[in-house]
Amino acid sequence: MKRVLFSIVMLLAAGFSFAQEKDVKQAKSLAEDVKPNFTEAEKLINGALENAETKNQANTWNVAGLIQKRINEKEIEKAYLRQPYDTLKSYNSLYKMFGYFLKCDELEKTPNEKGKVKFKYRKDNAATILTERVNLINGGSQYYNLGKNKEALDYFGMYVDLASAPMLEKEQIASKDTLLSTVAFYACLAASRMNDYPNAIKYGLIAKKDKQSGKDAMQLIADAYKAQKDTANWVQTLKDGILAYPNDNYFFGHLVDYYSNANKLNDAMAFADQMLAKDPKNSFYLYVKGYLCQSMKNYDQAIEFYKKTIEVDPKYAEAYSNMGLVYWTQALDYASKVDFNSPKFKAEQAKINKFYESAKPCYEKARELKPDNKELWLNGLYTVYYKLGIGGAEFDELAKEVEALGK
Repeated sequence: MKRVLFSIVMLLAAGFSFAQEKDVKQAKSLAEDVKPNFTEAEKLINGALENAETKNQANTWNVAGLIQKRINEKEIEKAYLRQPYDTLKSYNSLYKMFGYFLKCDELEKTPNEKGKVKFKYRKDNAATILTERVNLINGGSQYYNLGKNKEALDYFGMYVDLASAPMLEKEQIASKDTLLSTVAFYACLAASRMNDYPNAIKYGLIAKKDKQSGKDAMQLIADAYKAQKDTANWVQTLKDGILAYPNDNYFFGHLVDYYSNANKLNDAMAFADQMLAKDPKNSFYLYVKGYLCQSMKNYDQAIEFYKKTIEVDPKYAEAYSNMGLVYWTQALDYASKVDFNSPKFKAEQAKINKFYESAKPCYEKARELKPDNKELWLNGLYTVYYKLGIGGAEFDELAKEVEALGK
């Protein structure tokens, strides 16, 4: 009795498996018909893709890809006939097709019962992918322009990933494709917009080879490492960025900020000196050197380097502002040591005022250069006028601006 039951179960299983394989064949037939029924074909193949009896068969995924290929062909046919057609539907069918063909190839790599690997579908599917792969850029661009970053990342990412797909390894795409790093940059950018930091790094590392977008890609990589609190890779990326783009302030500035915030001013100073040795007339490096001296309370050196900054770039408003702050800080430091009851108080006050008098033209120049950036000069200039007893309409106007800024 048990044998009979077992036989019945086996027959039922075989029948069910046969039914699923029949669905795969029918799905293919419906898609290849002169008047294809894609709705029914997709319904049948989607069931087969989930069914335990057929989901691990390479043919199932191959047919799924062929159905999507036919859907795309029909949309393109409409375009040739100047009939209304759906571009996104066309692109989406290709995107699905690539995924199905990749899965088909993955399953074909599995050795059979004799331990052999036979690729039945690889040659044809690889040829189709090579022909249609460029359309992933078009689809990705359309989604990118629509502000749909996830879909844009899917398309651009697929384009890049296919370059290293095992089924295309003979083509050596990565070494031939001149668009690869550019498309990788847009994948990185789309990922960054979604705070998808792993993918921003993944595609950014490819995109940094691009001549036009390499610098921006490295910035996005650095931002992604920082967001992930991966300090080691963040700092290393900043250093690599400085070497690759020594004239860009982003990498050097952020590295100095890191050293400053981590209380590693000596390391920051050593790095600043290293960069100045390479480019002694770089206004930004000179400014940073002054800033570090100021942070370390080496005020005379700070003023020296701010002046050197201004010699190279007379319109460097931040250098004027910081130099004014140095004089202001010196005034406060000196005042903190003065005995107000001392007979020498007037003489000491005169020395304090000299610091404020030195600060005054610095803040005024910063205001002249960047009148809208009031953080550079407003509070400093107001304090200087107040300390020096400068009144009148100009002081009253500064007072109103300070009051308005505080609200």
